[in-house]
Amino acid sequence: MGVKERRERAKDATRQKILDAARELFARDGYEAVSMRRIADAIEYSPTAIYVYFKDKADLMKELCHLDFEAFTVQAQQFADVADPIQRIRLLAQSYIRFAAEHPNHFRLMFMTRLTPEMVEMDEDEMKERGRGDPSRDGYAFLMQCVQEAIAQGLVREDLQHDPEMVAQILWAGGHGVASLQVTRLENEPWFTWKGADALGEATLLAVLRGVMRDEAMTRLDSGVLPAATRTVPDGKVNT
Repeated sequence: MGVKERRERAKDATRQKILDAARELFARDGYEAVSMRRIADAIEYSPTAIYVYFKDKADLMKELCHLDFEAFTVQAQQFADVADPIQRIRLLAQSYIRFAAEHPNHFRLMFMTRLTPEMVEMDEDEMKERGRGDPSRDGYAFLMQCVQEAIAQGLVREDLQHDPEMVAQILWAGGHGVASLQVTRLENEPWFTWKGADALGEATLLAVLRGVMRDEAMTRLDSGVLPAATRTVPDGKVNT
């Protein structure tokens, strides 16, 4: 390995140390309570060194969110070839809850941190570069694609078919509730018996699906005979 390659590898390693320390501090103490100096102290670097990699705290937070959402979307994409949209939604919700259990700091940062305008400020070119609206790179777009296919196949309740965003966010809220409990509960909860993220997630999702899907679709799902349908929404950018 040449000198240039070693330098690049060292820079990448330093950048990763900064990101890992920032993620842990933001998730534990909250974004507002953490300064660039605290992040530098955590990895025994000078604050000046961090500014070589990130222009400010918001820039650092934006990069963390991008990387962590990308990691989640990669995990979710393993279900992209599941033909039936309801089954795909079911698997996506299970994956969301599992991601929270396996990566609690990532989850807290992504979904339980109050965002500020500077954290999410992007122009159209940057949003496009980061994959907004592309189901293969944007987890929300992937969920929207599943919902739009379910609507196109007549599986969603008629009174909700005009609003796929509402359906997607109802489904998201159900999975998010279980995932949030998973990452915030005590390990040995003294006040109640925790039913477990897997069992509770499945029961919650089925209850939510029964609320938004037509009875016929749920009957077929419950009986395990929901057919593998032809996908009716093309791959690519989701309609919003």
